[in-house]
Amino acid sequence: MKQIIVIGGGAAGMMAAITAAQQGADVLLLEKNEKLGRKIYITGKGRCNVTNACEMERLLKNVVTNPRFLYSAFYSFSNEDTMRFFEECGVPLKIERGERVFPVSDKSSDIIDGLARRLKQTGVKVRFGATVNKVCTEDGRVSAVVLQNGETIKCDACIVATGGLSYASTGSTGDGFTFAKLCGHTVTDCYPSLVGLKITEPFAKELEGLSLKNVRLRAVQGKKELYNDFGEMLFTADGISGPLVLSASAVLTDKLSKGEAVLSLDLKPALSKEELDARILRDFEEAKNKQFRNALDKLLPQRLIRVIIELCDIPEEKQVNAITKQERSKLVDVLKGFEMHIKKTGGFSEAVITKGGVSVKEVNPSTMESKLVSDLYFAGEVLDVDALTGGYNLQIAWSTGYLAGTCAATT
Repeated sequence: MKQIIVIGGGAAGMMAAITAAQQGADVLLLEKNEKLGRKIYITGKGRCNVTNACEMERLLKNVVTNPRFLYSAFYSFSNEDTMRFFEECGVPLKIERGERVFPVSDKSSDIIDGLARRLKQTGVKVRFGATVNKVCTEDGRVSAVVLQNGETIKCDACIVATGGLSYASTGSTGDGFTFAKLCGHTVTDCYPSLVGLKITEPFAKELEGLSLKNVRLRAVQGKKELYNDFGEMLFTADGISGPLVLSASAVLTDKLSKGEAVLSLDLKPALSKEELDARILRDFEEAKNKQFRNALDKLLPQRLIRVIIELCDIPEEKQVNAITKQERSKLVDVLKGFEMHIKKTGGFSEAVITKGGVSVKEVNPSTMESKLVSDLYFAGEVLDVDALTGGYNLQIAWSTGYLAGTCAATT
């Protein structure tokens, strides 16, 4: 019976261990924490966005880094397979807006419990508080792992599923990158991703906590458009966050070292400039005897009004019936192009995932096995693959974990 060690009890590691055991291998899962799935527990604000129920083409389109590498993994274990797997684990699922899939209970703990039950059913042995120091090789093959306490555990194959650098408190401290480098692998530059953006404008503090829905966010560096999408966002003490911004960060985080990126927020994307001007004219007609600062209530959230007035340079006490066409045009421009300048992204402690990791050029996409060391496999966030928000990153974990587990046990 093949002896397989899986390092890391997160999404990819648990899936790899279960799959390898189902193929008849003797599997030992090593987890340095005292609990499994600590990062799963906090995903989706504690609800766990398990996957996305979209078509395969869209699944691949939402992968930002190295989508082609994931082709085999996604087809070996698709989002439909993920949903079927958890339903069979006794965790009923539901599909919400944007085809995001969650447990019916809205409890991420149910996902972890379902995986734990399947680990037990398949006979996977789990050791907690087991920190791995080194993956040993002999004649170009994996031979054993060495724990922090000095214990050496021999194995026929090893699957590294240690995560990246984000949320270090959950155990993602880059251990897998160290193992990979010691085995001769290249680890690409790593950046925090799916993270809030810090902006230079002081109005962020004033708007802290303000949530905006149905807005369009565009990011430009020089003349190049890097991001353009529609959705929800919110202001933080020193910047912006929310689904729209997190997805923008996935595209921007590694580009900021090359120069400043400017964000442009369209607060009224459903209206053209002409339509918005007509709408403002109607509002102004109703409020013609009011001061400008009291004439924008129907158009904007109260907290945003003062900032917009400041940006469009119209005196706030000016009578609405005295506002010129030129001033109105400036107001339209500000509402359709509310500019913010990115200072930097949030750090790894705030990031949902890590961009960067073990170079996929050195990993076989059909098996997840290292091209440099036989019987060494990688799965999940430790690899240089990442995606937008919406359940796509967890699908990467399930798919690569499944493929690594299957191939480690059968080849």
